[in-house]
Amino acid sequence: MKSNWIRQNVLPVLAAMIWGSAFLAQRAGAEHMQPFAFNTARSATAFVFLLALCLVRRRFRGSAVRSRRELLKAGACCGAALAAATWLQQAGMATTDAGKAGFITALYIVIVPLVAKFFLKRKAPPSIWISVPLAAVGLYLLSITDGFTMEAGDAHILISAFVFSAQILLIDHFSRRVDGVALSCAQFLAITAISALGAVVTGETVSAEALRVCLWAILYTGILSSGVAYTLQILAQKDSNPMVVSLLLSLEAVFAALFGALFRHERMTARELFGCALMFAAVIIAQIPQKDAAESA
Repeated sequence: MKSNWIRQNVLPVLAAMIWGSAFLAQRAGAEHMQPFAFNTARSATAFVFLLALCLVRRRFRGSAVRSRRELLKAGACCGAALAAATWLQQAGMATTDAGKAGFITALYIVIVPLVAKFFLKRKAPPSIWISVPLAAVGLYLLSITDGFTMEAGDAHILISAFVFSAQILLIDHFSRRVDGVALSCAQFLAITAISALGAVVTGETVSAEALRVCLWAILYTGILSSGVAYTLQILAQKDSNPMVVSLLLSLEAVFAALFGALFRHERMTARELFGCALMFAAVIIAQIPQKDAAESA
């Protein structure tokens, strides 16, 4: 029981930490490569990394795919959603600063509970309806410092928040049926194919110089942000409440600010620190029902 609690809570926080550190790499990619081209390179890197991991696991653990048809279906559905979401986000990053992009993307913390509650009829702990608005206010204070106006790039990222919400709910559905690492591998195979097709259709090209300049960003977002973090998300969502997991994943905005302060010497204002405190408070409040349930079990 305790191991499940750790998996469902620690893994999404680790994923959020990795994503929070990846916004600068995505911005660098957006400056030198077009969205489909960058996402193709990033996703292909993730697929190769995860395929190697699956082969190693099979060699030492003898694990086998129970249903290839179900795995392909899960990978196609989750991959299509994530391909659309990351393309929209990457397109918006070209004209939107990282702080605003992080805030708008993380609005899935509001979208997921509403969709799960009213359309999928999923039960939500009462504390979620306290945690979600508290986290949204914290995100605003942390990310938006010069007033909020919607521009073209912001609209792309706002739509991506809805698609990220769909991906989270699809993972909630399929993670109970297939192996988590295999699902992540199949997901990024689908994203690579969809992004490559999108690059061909839209006429995107990439130069050798752009690949050289963006190599670090491709490797970082491909191996860590995609290969590792999205796999952690899938493993965390198995048998867990997607509303709580989405709240934990939104901590990426906090980690983005903390990494900026640590490695880029960006000073956090009192407003930003208060936003971080509100987000951490929201996460703690969201854990109360799970803790109580574990103690009574």
